[in-house]
Amino acid sequence: MPYLFTSESVSEGHPDKVADQISDALIDNFLAFDPDSKVACETLVTTGQVVLAGEVKSNTYLDVQRIARDVIEKIGYTKAEYQFDSKSCGVLSAIHEQSEDINRGVDRASKELQGAGDQGMMFGYATNETENYMPLALDLSHKILQVLADLRRENKEITYLRPDAKSQVTIEYNDDNTPTRIDAIVVSTQHDDFDEEEAMLAKIKSDIINILIPRVKAQLPERIQKLFNDDIKYHINPTGKFVIGGPHGDTGLTGRKIIVDTYGGKGAHGGGAFSGKDPSKVDRSAAYATRHIAKNLVAAGVADEVLVQVSYAIGVVEPMGIYVNTYGTSKVQMNDGDIARKVSEIFDMRPYAIETRLNLRTPMYSETAAYGHMGRKNEVVKKVFINSNNQPQEFEVELFTWEKLDYVDKVKKAFGL
Repeated sequence: MPYLFTSESVSEGHPDKVADQISDALIDNFLAFDPDSKVACETLVTTGQVVLAGEVKSNTYLDVQRIARDVIEKIGYTKAEYQFDSKSCGVLSAIHEQSEDINRGVDRASKELQGAGDQGMMFGYATNETENYMPLALDLSHKILQVLADLRRENKEITYLRPDAKSQVTIEYNDDNTPTRIDAIVVSTQHDDFDEEEAMLAKIKSDIINILIPRVKAQLPERIQKLFNDDIKYHINPTGKFVIGGPHGDTGLTGRKIIVDTYGGKGAHGGGAFSGKDPSKVDRSAAYATRHIAKNLVAAGVADEVLVQVSYAIGVVEPMGIYVNTYGTSKVQMNDGDIARKVSEIFDMRPYAIETRLNLRTPMYSETAAYGHMGRKNEVVKKVFINSNNQPQEFEVELFTWEKLDYVDKVKKAFGL
C-alpha cells in the first residue's frame, strides 16, 4: 500500500535559525583562537533584541556583540522596517564560566581518557534514496530554501523577498519504500508589503512555481526530476500576508529545530540540540560520528538504509552501547546485533577519538547552523576571524568531515564485501 512521508525545513532567516547561527559563530570564534575551548552558548532573539547566555571555559576573549551583529547582517536583517536589524538591535551577554562540576568529568590528564560531556543517546541515519544518502523529502525541503535565499540575494527575478521562510515536501512511496512522486510542496516566504493582497498572493505563487521550482529541479539528478509532476499540490503562503516575520514575528531560540537539523523525522533523534556546543558535548560530536558510520555502511553496501545509536554516561570514556537497525535491508549474512558489534570494532566511539577522527576542534560550525547538519558537502574553505587585537586572521577549515566516505574500504573489508 503506497504511503506518504513529509519533512520540513526553515530558512537561515527563521528566528530559531538566527539563534543557531549566532551560537555557532561564537563556537567558531572561540575554537579559532583556543581549540581547547569548552562552550555551551544559547541565544534568544526577539523584536530588536539578542540575548546570549551560557557557560564558557576558554583562554581567548571575544567581542560577542560584534560577532552577533555580523551574523545578523550576513543573514539579511539590515533594514529598520524589519523591527530587527544588525545595527540597531540590542545585544545582551550573560555568558559566564563553565561549572567545574561538569568540567571535571571531561578534562583528564590524558586526552584519550576524556569523558563524555553529558549523558544521552545519539542517532545517525543514512539511506541510498539520494546521492548524499539523505531522506528525499528533507533534502528537497532544504534545496527549496537554499535556492530561495539565492534568489533573495540576487534580487533580480524576485525582488520582494525577506529573510524568513519555511518549506515542506510530501513524498509518495511504494510498498518497496521507493519514492514514486512528489505529492505536495509548501512554501511560506516573508515578503515586502504589497498594495493589494490578492495580487500579492497571485504574484508570489506564480514566482515560486515558475521561477523557484524549476531552479531547484535543475539541480537534481534525472531520477529525482521525474518525481515532479503536474499534479503536485502547491500551498504557497497559505495564510496569505507574511510581511511581519523573523525575530519580530516570532521569538527564536537555539536548538529548537533539531529535526530540521538532522533527518526530517526519518530514522530517530536522541533529543539533544547541536548548535552552541563544542565537540566535547557528545550531543553534537556523537551525532556526527553516528551519521559518519551510517553513511559509510550504506555506501559500502552493507544495507540500503541504516540507523545507528550510541549512548553515553557523563564523565565515562566508553559508550554504554552501540545499536544498529538496517530495517530489513541488510546485504550481509549477519543480524543487526552482529553488525553493531562489527561497527564497534571499526569505529572508536570514545569522545576524544571522535574529535580526532572528524577533526572537530576547528572553527567549522557556522556552516552547519542552517539547511541541515547532515548531507552537506565536505570541502576545505578559508575563513577569516578577528582576534582579540582586532586583527583579521585567516584559517583553512575542512567542513562536514562526517560526510566523508573515507571508511568505505575498511567497512567492505570487515564485512567481506
